[in-house]
Amino acid sequence: MFPYAVSGSGLDAEGLGLVPSDDLIFPEEISDVADVKRLAANFEKIWRNEHASEEAHERFLTGINLLYRDNPPESVYLRILITLFSDFVSEAGDETEERGKTGFFNTAVWQKLYKFQRDGVLGAIEKLELHNGCIIADSVGLGKTFEALAVIKYYELRNNRVLVLAPKRLRENWTIFRANDARNPLLTDRFAFDVLNHTDLSRADGRSGDIDLAHVNWGNYDLVVIDESHNFRNNPQLKGHITRYQRLMNEVFKAGVRTKVLMLSATPVNTRLADLKNQVLFATEGVDNALMSGGISSIEQTLRKAQMRFTTWQKSDAASRSAKSLVGVLGMDYIRLLDLVTIARSRKHIEKYYGTADVGKFPERLAPVNLSPPIDVDGRLMRPEQLNDALLMLNLAAYRPTSYVLPSKAKKYAELYDQQLRTGGARIWRQSDRDANVVHLLRIGLLKRLESSVASLTRTVTKILSKVDAVITKVEEYNATGGTGVSIESLDDVADLDDQELEDVIGSTLKVLLADIDRAAWLQDLRDDRDRLRMVLTDIDAVDPSRDAKLLALKDVLRQKAEKPTNEGNQKALVFTAYSDTADYLYTEISIWARAELGLHAALITGTSNKSTLGKRNDMHSLLTAFSPRSKGGDPAAEQIDIVIATDTISEGQNLQDCDMVVNYDIHWNPVRIVQRFGRVDRLGTTNTSVHLVNFWPDIDLDTYINLEKRVSSRMTLLDVSATGEENILDADAMNDLDYRRKQLEQMQNFAPTMEDLAGGLSITDLTLGDFRMDAASRPWRQRKDLASWPLALFGVTRFDQTLAADGLTPGAVFLLRVRGDAIAIPGSYPLAPHLLAYVGDDGVLAHPIDEPKLALDVLRRHCLDRTEPDEAALSAFNRATMDGARMTHYQGLLDVAVRAASRQATETAVGSLFSPGPSILGISDGAAGLDAVDVVAWLAVVP
Repeated sequence: MFPYAVSGSGLDAEGLGLVPSDDLIFPEEISDVADVKRLAANFEKIWRNEHASEEAHERFLTGINLLYRDNPPESVYLRILITLFSDFVSEAGDETEERGKTGFFNTAVWQKLYKFQRDGVLGAIEKLELHNGCIIADSVGLGKTFEALAVIKYYELRNNRVLVLAPKRLRENWTIFRANDARNPLLTDRFAFDVLNHTDLSRADGRSGDIDLAHVNWGNYDLVVIDESHNFRNNPQLKGHITRYQRLMNEVFKAGVRTKVLMLSATPVNTRLADLKNQVLFATEGVDNALMSGGISSIEQTLRKAQMRFTTWQKSDAASRSAKSLVGVLGMDYIRLLDLVTIARSRKHIEKYYGTADVGKFPERLAPVNLSPPIDVDGRLMRPEQLNDALLMLNLAAYRPTSYVLPSKAKKYAELYDQQLRTGGARIWRQSDRDANVVHLLRIGLLKRLESSVASLTRTVTKILSKVDAVITKVEEYNATGGTGVSIESLDDVADLDDQELEDVIGSTLKVLLADIDRAAWLQDLRDDRDRLRMVLTDIDAVDPSRDAKLLALKDVLRQKAEKPTNEGNQKALVFTAYSDTADYLYTEISIWARAELGLHAALITGTSNKSTLGKRNDMHSLLTAFSPRSKGGDPAAEQIDIVIATDTISEGQNLQDCDMVVNYDIHWNPVRIVQRFGRVDRLGTTNTSVHLVNFWPDIDLDTYINLEKRVSSRMTLLDVSATGEENILDADAMNDLDYRRKQLEQMQNFAPTMEDLAGGLSITDLTLGDFRMDAASRPWRQRKDLASWPLALFGVTRFDQTLAADGLTPGAVFLLRVRGDAIAIPGSYPLAPHLLAYVGDDGVLAHPIDEPKLALDVLRRHCLDRTEPDEAALSAFNRATMDGARMTHYQGLLDVAVRAASRQATETAVGSLFSPGPSILGISDGAAGLDAVDVVAWLAVVP
């Protein structure tokens, strides 16, 4: 027999390319009899030694099978996720299995959740366990309340004590789930959480529902759920007063047991990115560096830097202000912070990356109906812009007495009332500034009431005129006594004033003595205001309901809805107005008319005044249940309310999707409010195939309307003492950016916008990775273990989803690369380090910046999730294009693009080695010590 052996065959881990190696492998043939015998003897010795070897037949065959078989797209997706989030997936996956042992997955609330909601719940629980807090920021209408209820149930099953803090108007939305009530869809879960109002934090005693506030042990709650948590985005600076924020922080989170906090808000960031800070600090108990382990050394500094970048971006050329550019501008630190503490999904995100198989189709948003009736049918009233001019001429002197304090007395008032801002330095909050701001807000209020209804403007002007008359009378009576009285300089404290001296005081919290005012100048301005107000009032008071063109137009809208409903049999309409006096007026004029002419019941809900023509209980919850019985757990067979006239007291947190039409009787200056209003009917679970808006606009063209806003807002420079002390709470640049404002208004005229539309298509959803973590963590332990053991460079093939072409995406490939050592400098804030993820189109263009991997993950999910079998059609196309894998030049080129984007130094030859047997030489350069390279962990071919 001819002796023959091969040394250095390359069948070890280094030779197979499974681990990095500096060695070059050169197989050597041996035919010398003695050498072959010696090798054979050594081999036999190792083979027979049970401590030096182990049976690997099955593992070898399994490995060969993995290399040979066609992999289902979902397996590739999960392999990538398990690699990226290995620590989280290991811990979370084990925890997910443990949670099932408590019976959590058998609860009624869990069974009612959709897949995206279950992912959100599991993600929220993980963030609560890891970071002590979480903000669920899903878009309007996606069921944040039910997600929160599932989190609550999980902790209740662990015998934790839970408190829900909700706005007073939303209290019953929560208490219904604790009640032994036929309307409670979760009756079998037997919830036991406490419910208190946000305002209860300002009370020391009294009762809130069945809770005695004098004896609440605030520090004994294990979990606090804050509904509409954006109400706590500010930490006000109030002299001598403990605010709600401070009490919640000090008596709940910092005191007693360690308390987790779950916050719910579709708008956690409202006017500034820093809005997030005060909410996040609840979770960290005020500790700024509490998230250091997550890569955030300072919460405040991270948000401050992001705000500075955002402000710069806002001022950039309009053509360059895109959602995609903003992601790059904000910086990875901010995105990392969002990823640590938020769960956020938008409707577009769910439709695109979850699909609608389990949630059903969202209702179609029809194009809005835009109406701009005149104020007066007879046309005798002055035009809106003329009315606004008349209102802007008002001094409103009755509301700014400190502006008339004599110079000789000003120093004493400054000592009493001015205060240094919390931001430090020499910045002072002056009461004259406060008075000026009050006047500016009054001007805005008058303009908005002019937009709302002639009745609202009439009532407001009447109130202002009454106050002006009262102040004039008081000053004239004081002058009639000879103008002598106590001065501020004779007092150590204004609290020392006796009853007689108080008669000479203007104001309540801020007291100004008439003896210290330039009364002649003040009277002149007061009388001027009185004359102007009387002139305006005479004009507008003549427009009664019979002349009110806007009211008559609303009646036409309601009549058409009743006679020709968009969805069969649905005559319901939800009419919103910003002002309770407009709502009262509309209900008075609509309710009797609708009952007599349309046979429909109407209701009024303003928070302070709730009533209906139905003649039953008039509490808010009962009225809304009669209006939307299916969504509210009422009786659809009972007599119903079809028209609700309401203020924004119900624009948040209410499920009213039995209705399919929202009427904006006035256009709120904050477009977020319009989205929130529409979100009451544009929700999951609706039986309506379509929903639509009716918008009432002022009877002027869009440019004139914008200029009216500009003329008012440009006179404002508000000091936001209730927040950071930063200038101009109403961003002057944003308010005066006519192009920006025009774009928003045109959006509202052309289609019903979402939060993402208002932000140029960007949402928090675009910045966080929580859903992907939970996709992997929710898998059984055995499946995760098998996927984690895959060899490098395994891949799958799937067919490109053509619906993504509208977003500018094309077929291509997604690569997961693992950086070897410090070959490529990756920022510490990069969320996937030490890996890089890239989606490259067939045209050789990277579809996203290499340091913004979210898009690649979204594409993977869209093409892979729930695709548990190989795509035979896609595989056939791939095999034809690559000659059954023998010609991989195209995909080598795409990989080259990804590697070059990451390292800027790869070469075609080095890239090709990744597809060849043996160790990769990618990144090796002349004179380099060791490897400076990447490995391909897994990849997905997305074929046309």
